[in-house]
Amino acid sequence: MMDGTLEPKAAIDGAAGEARRHDSADRHVAGAALYADDARAPADLLHVAVALSPLAHGRIVSADLSAARAAPGVVAVLDAGAVPGENDTGPVAHDEPMLALGPEGGVACYAGHPLFLVAAETRDAARRAVGLARIEWEKLPAILTVEQAMAAESHVAPPYRMARGDAAAAIAAAPHRVAGSIEIGGQDHFYLEGQIAVATPGEDGEMHVLSSTQHPSETQVIVARVLGLPASAVTVEVRRMGGGFGGKETQGNFCAAAAALVARATGRPAKLRLDRDDDMTMTGKRHAFVIDYEAGVDAEGRILGVRFVQKARCGWSLDLSAAICDRAMFHADNAYFYPAVEIVSYRLRTNTCSDTAFRGFGGPQGMLGAERLMDHIAHALGLDPVEVRRRNFYDRQAGARSVTPYHMRVEDNVIHEIAAEVLASSDYAARRAEIERWNAESPVLKRGLAFCPVKFGISFTTTFLNQAGALVHIYQDGSVLLNHGGTEMGQGLYQKVAQVAASELNIDLGRIRLSSTRTDKVPNTSATAASSGSDMNGMAVRDACRKLKNRLAAFAAERFGVSTDAVRFEPNAVRAGAETIPFEALVKMAYLARTPLSATGFYATPKIWWDRPAAKGRPFYYFAYGAAVCEAVIDTLTGENRILRADLLHDVGRSLNPAIDLGQVEGGFIQGLGWLTTEELWWDDAGRLRTHAPSTYKIPTAGDRPEMRMALWARGENREFTIRRSKAVGEPPLMLANAAFLALSDAARAAGTGGYPALDAPATPERVLAAVARARA
Repeated sequence: MMDGTLEPKAAIDGAAGEARRHDSADRHVAGAALYADDARAPADLLHVAVALSPLAHGRIVSADLSAARAAPGVVAVLDAGAVPGENDTGPVAHDEPMLALGPEGGVACYAGHPLFLVAAETRDAARRAVGLARIEWEKLPAILTVEQAMAAESHVAPPYRMARGDAAAAIAAAPHRVAGSIEIGGQDHFYLEGQIAVATPGEDGEMHVLSSTQHPSETQVIVARVLGLPASAVTVEVRRMGGGFGGKETQGNFCAAAAALVARATGRPAKLRLDRDDDMTMTGKRHAFVIDYEAGVDAEGRILGVRFVQKARCGWSLDLSAAICDRAMFHADNAYFYPAVEIVSYRLRTNTCSDTAFRGFGGPQGMLGAERLMDHIAHALGLDPVEVRRRNFYDRQAGARSVTPYHMRVEDNVIHEIAAEVLASSDYAARRAEIERWNAESPVLKRGLAFCPVKFGISFTTTFLNQAGALVHIYQDGSVLLNHGGTEMGQGLYQKVAQVAASELNIDLGRIRLSSTRTDKVPNTSATAASSGSDMNGMAVRDACRKLKNRLAAFAAERFGVSTDAVRFEPNAVRAGAETIPFEALVKMAYLARTPLSATGFYATPKIWWDRPAAKGRPFYYFAYGAAVCEAVIDTLTGENRILRADLLHDVGRSLNPAIDLGQVEGGFIQGLGWLTTEELWWDDAGRLRTHAPSTYKIPTAGDRPEMRMALWARGENREFTIRRSKAVGEPPLMLANAAFLALSDAARAAGTGGYPALDAPATPERVLAAVARARA
């Protein structure tokens, strides 16, 4: 089928497109869903604890671990000298020493850098023993902030430039110029299930690792590297995660490798489960950015030329920062056309945790820079912020004003239609007038209203990652077992892919069972990330199912003396000419006739390419669109604030499961709201993270949820050949929360006397008060 639709669309139970609950919803509520820590513990299981560096940057002069080794219940104490392979867990560059302490000392590069491991009979014994070590340090200079890193020219990767046209000349010639800067904080993933791995040694050096990871194949490679084994000797398995959000794309590698190292050294199963404080201290976050901008505009607010300088705090190692910073550059345009543009990115090395993937993968930061620019232009020229945005939208049709800063043509633009619908359904114009009247009569409380579009590119920008595999078995009784490279972290991927299989085979969803993601079933998989899980794994399962259908059709044609064109897969049955056979009966016949009933599937995303030296190409297969209108209120005496209402409209193409997709829209928005309002990461002057627990790090609660009016765009249909013409939904809705941040900025503006509030993120009460002060300056 070249149009990507699923055939037939007959009345089976649980077809793709039906709103169905998450496959584990009942078990989640009942506490019956099994996570890595729930796996039945072997009698000889060892528990692992990690010693962490107290310094942001320090050289280990001497280390005495004898007291730790002699502690009750301790079985092993392992430093880098115990690593049989390579003492490194870096996913891209080999620049992340797994354990900083070795026989000759070592260097710790951030406060929280793992030093050594303790394995004991109980978790408590292991944790207590860690504190018995005696380590002497030489304190080294630490770089902690963007400003310090820029001054020191400290980089994890070279600066990168993307441009089209002569931005400097266009800005200089423009009748109006706007310039400013925005500070954007990071964000902790705060998954409900922390980092964990359970390693079990097998025969002949083999290792099985049950891991909470979004990227089993990468975890397999890292464990094999550390143990000095071929990848084929390591099996990584994950059934489900209690949240991931990008924080388990690379960050789970350490726990898996550490548990496997202990298992290898002792010959016993080993579990490493980080507690919340250690997890938050050790693991990477969303990158903090400082974005400087300068634009030349005409009298109606249309951009003539623009320059962005994006400075990202990446932490002590590269991790995925190069690709994350690239994506921030790719989304510096959001939904706007820039006639002449230059974007420069600095990837800065600091002595903090190595920042990593987080829902949006740099896109939210780049997009927020664009939205700050639009807001600033509207304020400087006294124009309606909505109209400024609409005047700068990419063209509806792929014309002269449809080329991105990276020279890709936007061919699927629907932002004009989505914007018009959400502005109308939210009653934006009338509410804007009402809020202005209300603010005029309210000296302390001020309300704000803001609109924001979203255009988010879908695909891994590292092109080779855009591939997926699947394995589908049909058993003699007609039941089906699915396995694919995607991982389930609560987002409903397993459910969606099962519905794809049900539609492809035209059988009820209840006949289909999903098994854990395992590297010994589907090899060389990509991370479940970049919002591509359903796109790629759905298509891989489709490929496998169609191979099986073709085999069954050929068998049925031969058995009943008809052509294959006369074979039809009807709901839970197969028609071959005049004969209609129950699906399970045909499967049994095919088995007895020695027809293979297992198939692999594969998918590689087409059309995409990227010329990195030239900074041009087509890094994305398509774009997902959305728009939001948010209303907020602030207290100008205290800085306290609330988001009152959010109207969200999002394009998911032809939804695979509207119930799950709406859940993703709501969840993404709320997570974005936390990033931009309450979730503040704070390091002290010594480089120690002080917001490392829910007592000091505040994610949104149910009470922070505004009145929400959400909808999936009814006219959505992907013009590209995706599974059922659906669109990705994991990451794009997070950026709808930009409208909430802009509403707070609008409220601060309303408290002022003409100054631009220049609100920074997150919009804590302190930052809101600072923005009010700037607005009154």
